[in-house]
Amino acid sequence: MNFIRSRLSIGSLLGQTRRQVTESHRGMCNKLPDAKSEPSPPAPQAQAPRPLFRIPGQRPSDMDKKILVWTGRFKSIEQIPETVSFEMIDAARNKIRVKAAYLMMAATIGACLVMVILGKRAAGRHESLTAQNMEKKARWREEVQREKAAALSEKTQ
Repeated sequence: MNFIRSRLSIGSLLGQTRRQVTESHRGMCNKLPDAKSEPSPPAPQAQAPRPLFRIPGQRPSDMDKKILVWTGRFKSIEQIPETVSFEMIDAARNKIRVKAAYLMMAATIGACLVMVILGKRAAGRHESLTAQNMEKKARWREEVQREKAAALSEKTQ
């Protein structure tokens, strides 16, 4: 089998197509593929052929109807037929999903810019988190000292 693979790779380097090489070196297969197939009987003319891969339409929910209008598939909710193909609903949902993702990305970038601006303003006022934490801890220490002093004064009385 490795010999056949090496012949295939050498043939591709020499410019031969894979089909030419595989037809001349069939390997262990003794049967040739049957090129002629029997023609299928003609379909009756009474019924129109329907593609087998399409799923019949489904009834869209109220949210699906709104999504179909938002994505521009229909102008209004009244224009939406009773049954719509699954592919159309799925495509509309995907379009809304992408729009929502873009909206969240824009909101994240906007929030980052606002935080940068607020941080620069605070730095201009010489405010920092370290200074705020030190002030808060100093207030807590003063409160604890006051409580201790109040407790001592009550004991002495």
